[in-house]
Amino acid sequence: MSFRRKRGHDDEEGAQAGGFRSKKRRTNEHMEIEDRLESLILRVGEKSTSSLESNLEGLASVLEADLSTYKSKILKILVECAVKLPDKCTIYTTLIGLLNTKNYNFGGECVELLVKSTKDSLKACRWSNARYLLRFMADLVNCHVVSAGSLLQLLDNFVDAALEEGVPQVRRDWFAYSVLSALPWVGRELYEKKESELDRMLGSLEGYIKRRRKIHHSALRVFLSDHPHPQEEYLDCLWHQIKRLRTDMWIEKHIIRPYLAFDSVLCEALQHNLSGLVPPPHHPSTLYPLPTVVFRMFDYTDCPEGPILPGQHSIERWLIEEQLTHILMSGYTERKEVAAQLLSYPLKNKIPLEYIIVEVMFGQIFRLPNPLCLEIGYGSILIELCKLQPSTMPQVLAQATELLYERIGVMNVACFDRFVSWFSYHLSNFQFRWSWDDWEEALSSDQELPKAKFIREVLLKCLRLSYHQRVTEILPETFQCFVPEKPAPQFRFALEGPGHSSSTSMIAAIKNKCGPEDLLVQLQEVDGESLRVEVFTQSLLWLGHKSFSHSFAAIAKFHPVFKALADTEEAQICVLRSVFELWRSHQQMLVVLCDKLLKTGIVECAAVANWVFSKDMVAEFSKCYIWEIVHITIRKMNKHVAKLSKEATEARRLIEDSESDSSDSEEEGGAKQRRRQKPLERPTEETVEKLEERLEAAQADQKNLFLIIFQRFIMILSEHLVRCDTDAVDFKNPWYLWTVGRLHQIFMLHHEQVERYSSTLETLLFTQDLDPNILDVFHQFVALRM
Repeated sequence: MSFRRKRGHDDEEGAQAGGFRSKKRRTNEHMEIEDRLESLILRVGEKSTSSLESNLEGLASVLEADLSTYKSKILKILVECAVKLPDKCTIYTTLIGLLNTKNYNFGGECVELLVKSTKDSLKACRWSNARYLLRFMADLVNCHVVSAGSLLQLLDNFVDAALEEGVPQVRRDWFAYSVLSALPWVGRELYEKKESELDRMLGSLEGYIKRRRKIHHSALRVFLSDHPHPQEEYLDCLWHQIKRLRTDMWIEKHIIRPYLAFDSVLCEALQHNLSGLVPPPHHPSTLYPLPTVVFRMFDYTDCPEGPILPGQHSIERWLIEEQLTHILMSGYTERKEVAAQLLSYPLKNKIPLEYIIVEVMFGQIFRLPNPLCLEIGYGSILIELCKLQPSTMPQVLAQATELLYERIGVMNVACFDRFVSWFSYHLSNFQFRWSWDDWEEALSSDQELPKAKFIREVLLKCLRLSYHQRVTEILPETFQCFVPEKPAPQFRFALEGPGHSSSTSMIAAIKNKCGPEDLLVQLQEVDGESLRVEVFTQSLLWLGHKSFSHSFAAIAKFHPVFKALADTEEAQICVLRSVFELWRSHQQMLVVLCDKLLKTGIVECAAVANWVFSKDMVAEFSKCYIWEIVHITIRKMNKHVAKLSKEATEARRLIEDSESDSSDSEEEGGAKQRRRQKPLERPTEETVEKLEERLEAAQADQKNLFLIIFQRFIMILSEHLVRCDTDAVDFKNPWYLWTVGRLHQIFMLHHEQVERYSSTLETLLFTQDLDPNILDVFHQFVALRM
């Protein structure tokens, strides 16, 4: 927009000079040239009839000719490429190297802009951008643009930040990881020119990596066992890979290095020193990337044909996974395009590509605490991969499913849920075909064991994506015990008994178009508050049982009756119990209706939490849908708090802006008002205070919700541990592992919100006298940000 204003001003000057049309034509031409330069820079390295080297040479000549006019635009594009196209890092560093040989000042300005962009990224907490920029500057050493000594000084500054005391470990980890992740590109050059300094720096990093705490590791593991593939902590794994690279004399076989073809030209150029870049100090409000665990599912024995899978501690494995993850995360919204890009990976002939893609995809699906995008997004990309590569990808995916199923007994509960969701979705896209007979061992096992539970939960999810008869047909005769119960309402007041006549009268009144007020009067004749709520809830939802839409319409029409009857937590729990009794065989309907009751304010979040943990729901406790309802409830509360927080912050900012505006001169204030397209009305102090009071009340409700949930977990787990101790039996039975897994899941999935109340939780609930098995889950959660 600012560019267009400037252009209008230029046009006016051109018109005054008598050359309006020619000036406008030149301006348009200027923009066209900028767009052409941008296109040339972005496309370099893509498929071409010429070699990459000749394309780079030609592009360098074109850009050199345009430097006098378009230098700032070219610099801006190159720095953006360093961040947005990190997989083409060496191509752009070579291009800058060639330009540096032709124009030393341009090389210097480019280096300065990269340093400034890195500083800005660190200040703005754009951690990925900062790491890519550090790698880019490191690779410029190979192109003789940046001096090795000044890069080492910069890396040392990052290492110093990793060794800093009194700051969170997640901050120190990020700086250590950033340095290590740049070394595959520049390690050989530093080894040849600055071996002793490189060794000293690596020694400092090794000391830090050995000293750091890894309490968080268990919380982030997909599998609780390391057999057959260890689930390594991310910084430990990269350190082992760098050590292996160091043993191999810093020689790797994966990074494309086009600058080698120009070495005789590049080595003649003068080098630049990186200006001092000291990482900004830690601030309590700064959020750092959370640690991760490296997901492993395959080794070379799982890929019998074709190229060998690189070992888990080879740097090639890290480089391939890094690039595939970047392709995935930068284009996951376009499933067809990203699937094609993954399969056309440049070095696909040197590796078992399908296996690594599948491992990377499941690593993202199972990523803890949360995946980076919606789970269905990964599922849709896997479907596209199967369509594009039908000869191999479905078989690799089937093999992966078998491996995951075999290890499901030691799978994290949150990952269990994601595996169920992905597999049922995938089956629904391939006509529900699966070799069920291979899993017949689950038929004779305890139905609460993970394998049997997995099959049952998958079929329940398939029911949501299909219909009961279809699910019955897809299973062999022997698996009929896993077929879900046919979803149908069980209307309690259809038979003679307490409430039957009241229900019949109420249904007749509704069919005769009575209003909420008349119905409320009629309900007063029912004896007992609980029975009144049960009669109304079941009868109304029975009338709307044909579909979700019918149920929603019924709730909307008689919303005032719900609000009048369910005015206490006890009455709200009664509503939920009535819904459950009606739809106990239809899990999806239960989830959807609970969500609707929450959204319409008929039941409060605390009531749902207390209902889930009540004695009535003991039999449902180990079913996935109950935890779906719990997470919906927590998210509803979180969203409400976030909305109020945004409103209060924005209102307070408007008051502060208004006060600062009024202190400006009248002329400046008038100019500001003219510039503001849609001036927002300044709220009163009283309005802001009311908003802040509402926010405080919502935060108190949020804290209370978490206290209820965690207190109930502690109670039932503690009772179980005492009972097992008394009976002298192993407490780690399927129920315990499932329940403690759900406790862990609450901490993980809602870590950002729970973290605000961690000190309260530690003071009131997770005290030192609590059983260590329960307390460890809390300590692992706290360690995520330590």
